[in-house]
Amino acid sequence: MTVKVGIIMGSKSDWPTMQHAADMLDKLGVSYEVKVVSAHRTPDLLFDYAKTAQSRGLKVIIAGAGGAAHLPGMAASQTSLPVLGVPVQSRALKGLDSLLSIVQMPGGVAVGTLAIGDAGAKNAGLLAAQILATSDDALLARIDTFRAEQTDSVLAQPDPRDDI
Repeated sequence: MTVKVGIIMGSKSDWPTMQHAADMLDKLGVSYEVKVVSAHRTPDLLFDYAKTAQSRGLKVIIAGAGGAAHLPGMAASQTSLPVLGVPVQSRALKGLDSLLSIVQMPGGVAVGTLAIGDAGAKNAGLLAAQILATSDDALLARIDTFRAEQTDSVLAQPDPRDDI
């Protein structure tokens, strides 16, 4: 299976959050690669990763970062592929610093910014799959099935007290 999505993060400690993107891609049958690529500690590696992403077959990059959170924007500055930014929750400011760093991109350098933390990573995986599904009917069908299963699980238990 050809790798279609790159999941990158600024440090190994971001993996517990970014794993939710990987889990969603696994659920939907989308191939991906995972790599720690720091905008501040390994800028040459980041530039090489982003510049070669398209030639390596990637179609979407999911970039998670905390704190100053320059990774998604710097990746986007080096590729024309869609970059989805996931603000990783920080201890100091609960991820608000990460969110503001990623979402406040200058005009002309686009980063699709998701929610802070686990939900943002999960939705980044889903959004990456939806982007790919614009040219993959089988993937679109798997996404439709996933969405229907979510709906069914809510409808199957409308009274929240049933688990008590």
